Amino acid sequence: MNAQPAKKMDGTVIRLHALDNVVVARIPVTAGTPVPEEGFTALDDVKAGYKLAASDIVKGDPIRKYNTTIGFAAEDIPTGTMVHSHNIVFREFDRDYAYAQDYRPLDMVPEAERASFMGIVRPDGRVGTRNYIGIFSTVNCSATVVHGVADWFTPERLAEYPNVDGVVAFAHQLGCGMELSGEPMNLLRRTMAGYIRHPNLAAAVIVGLGCERNQIAGLMIEQGLEVGDNLKTFTMQETGGTRKSIEAGIESVKAMLPEANKVTRQKVSASHLSVGLQCGGSDGFSSITANPALGAAMDILTRHGGTAILSETPEIYGVEHTLTRRAVSQAVGEKLIERIRWWKDDYNKGRDTQINGVVSPGNQMGGLANIFEKSLGSSMKGGTGPLMEVYKYAEPVNAKGFVFMDTPGYDPVSATGQVAGGANLIAFTTGRGSMFGAKPVPSIKLATNTPMFTRLEEDMDINCGLIMDGKVSMQEMGERIFQLLLDTASGKQSKSEELGVGRYEFVPWQIGVMS
Repeated sequence: MNAQPAKKMDGTVIRLHALDNVVVARIPVTAGTPVPEEGFTALDDVKAGYKLAASDIVKGDPIRKYNTTIGFAAEDIPTGTMVHSHNIVFREFDRDYAYAQDYRPLDMVPEAERASFMGIVRPDGRVGTRNYIGIFSTVNCSATVVHGVADWFTPERLAEYPNVDGVVAFAHQLGCGMELSGEPMNLLRRTMAGYIRHPNLAAAVIVGLGCERNQIAGLMIEQGLEVGDNLKTFTMQETGGTRKSIEAGIESVKAMLPEANKVTRQKVSASHLSVGLQCGGSDGFSSITANPALGAAMDILTRHGGTAILSETPEIYGVEHTLTRRAVSQAVGEKLIERIRWWKDDYNKGRDTQINGVVSPGNQMGGLANIFEKSLGSSMKGGTGPLMEVYKYAEPVNAKGFVFMDTPGYDPVSATGQVAGGANLIAFTTGRGSMFGAKPVPSIKLATNTPMFTRLEEDMDINCGLIMDGKVSMQEMGERIFQLLLDTASGKQSKSEELGVGRYEFVPWQIGVMS
């Protein structure tokens, strides 16, 4: 697969690979419009971002985009016809995983020459990009309390603590009515612990009801957490109910604020950056502008010693072989395929989910026919470097370079796993216009096209549509994104932070039986 779009972006359509049998409309095209650069005339009205047949395609033949199969012709498709879900068949096809066959080590930037940012160095040496105090519920029953505590700390009440970015509640819908042991409970607890330990938190308070299955004691023992000056716990039933528990939480945070406020930023290497990669509201331009541009930025970051975390397992399905070929070893490649098979054979078998073919209505309206085509763009966010490790959801990410974490495609759940794993930044590409934040981690949003960026500029941090407009190259945009990551990590507020987005996006993955 060629991850770099064609250099020519000023025509009616965009050809992504010489061997493709479809091209992408750069602008809206009406039936009867000549397409001189391809030598045909459009037979259908086509929206920008949709595909046109660049040659006659016989029923059953593969549809090729970036010289990668994204489906098969459901019927004979004449040159100039719109190619979309109505005439593309989604079906399985053999893929050669060729484990580690294309592995090449990174050409690392010497340590003395690496980029830097102004980070917050914690006592254990980990580096944060923000400085919050977190209030955690063990169960949905204590959600009102943790929000009550966090809401009390208004900007006015925090004014005397200028180095504290805020007090944020992390509530969820789990913690009881679920399996008492096994992976569902383990997953919830390692997700909570990943946030509690996160370098973007100066301190934390854990609030339980008292009778839930996710007991505070079990969480603390299993995850190796200990009560101290920067970690307090209590239950509502022992504290005296809702009002008294909110008051107790407020007092705990008040006691933590002076110490939390003592942090100062200092110059650190970009190797301390760990970026969770997300895409939502994808469109036909995602694989042409924002996703490969973010991939170019990740190629820069990983050469500077940082970490890029690609996730959303259903959204690499169909192109997973392009990742296994770049794996550092067969064992790492096999970890990825084991996760894919779990999704297909166990978790999603027989269900109407996108890994089984059909993408969301928004994706379809944006020009994406099926999950193979969506995955083609989604996988580009990780760049072109070697795949160094594969992690289960919310596991601590300790490898450097390009890694993969198994998560759903649903953005809040996926980002929650990445943050729990240690991501201290989120980079989020969108074509339709997703509004997203992920406290306690800053999230930057990358627009795929100029019209959407202009319409939603209040929510978008950078316009990758400039690539398609012919104003910047892919590499130049990658460098701009990398610099924005450094600036944001140093304290520059992202658009989502300015709007206060991110208070409700802590969503641990619910995989177990509810009873």
